[in-house]
Amino acid sequence: MNDVFTLLCASNVVEAQRVKASLEENNIFPIIKDESESARLAGFGSTPMMQQVWVAKSDLKKAKSII
Repeated sequence: MNDVFTLLCASNVVEAQRVKASLEENNIFPIIKDESESARLAGFGSTPMMQQVWVAKSDLKKAKSII
């Protein structure tokens, strides 16, 4: 995933969804990664309610200007 996408930000669920909506309004389609859900399903503890917003490397500059 790191070859094509890069981490834009990591934040709480509400903020991550706000960022996602703003990006999508500008034709940037991010990937939301929720490691807490993956950890929960695997039986491990994690920081609850945190998500990462990933965008294509080619969209990074535009995405940063939006957020």
